[in-house]
Amino acid sequence: MTVHFIGAGPGAADLITVRGQRVVSSAPVCLYAGALVPVELLELCPPGARVVDTADLTLDEIVAELVAAHAAGHDVARLHSGDPSVFSAVHEQMRRLDAAGVPYEVVPGVPAFAAAAASLKTELTVPAVGQTVVLTRTSARATPMPAGEDLATLGASRATMVLHLAVQRITEVVAELVPNYGATCPVAVVAYASRADEVVLRGTLADIAQQVADAGVKRTAVIIVGRVLNPDGYCESHLYSVDRDRR
Repeated sequence: MTVHFIGAGPGAADLITVRGQRVVSSAPVCLYAGALVPVELLELCPPGARVVDTADLTLDEIVAELVAAHAAGHDVARLHSGDPSVFSAVHEQMRRLDAAGVPYEVVPGVPAFAAAAASLKTELTVPAVGQTVVLTRTSARATPMPAGEDLATLGASRATMVLHLAVQRITEVVAELVPNYGATCPVAVVAYASRADEVVLRGTLADIAQQVADAGVKRTAVIIVGRVLNPDGYCESHLYSVDRDRR
């Protein structure tokens, strides 16, 4: 049987894909990532399904559940928040499943940064303003960042930067970004993107830390930094230009 790593989306229950919804509704075992996955999705599980919250489990315990389900002949819906390709800790599970001979597949989902951009009603790649997006995080309580992936180095290009798992260090983040981006660079913080309790903050590197403190935002947020949030001097895309040769 198969383990299905499913991107459950950023928070709103209806932002899971049709494929993901179909797998959850048919799998007799479902593992989900605690408060990060909307509880409404668990209502899709079939009657009698084994539903396991992995928030307080170790990697060994999670993999043991997956292997046991496979041995019993059960498919598993393994729900991760956002999209499994970004900051999901899915690779380490896959590596262990490979060693155990357990097959798996990945069902992509809507990542948090995409939901945040939607809430901001902005495009992260604006012609002549910003055409590169850096997805990153900071160390803090998580595993150390690889050499050369510090904010000062990544920010040298002044590309649009999206930071996950970093809002608790907003003051330090600002201090590391100002030398490259400038204190007046536009910034947005979106917490609980797409959820009913979503919080959207807009400002600059000069004032965003105070806004975050005043709003009490401490987790489940993305920080977006870059001129695309308030673009000046942009040009319209060549894609729809009357000058484009469409032959």
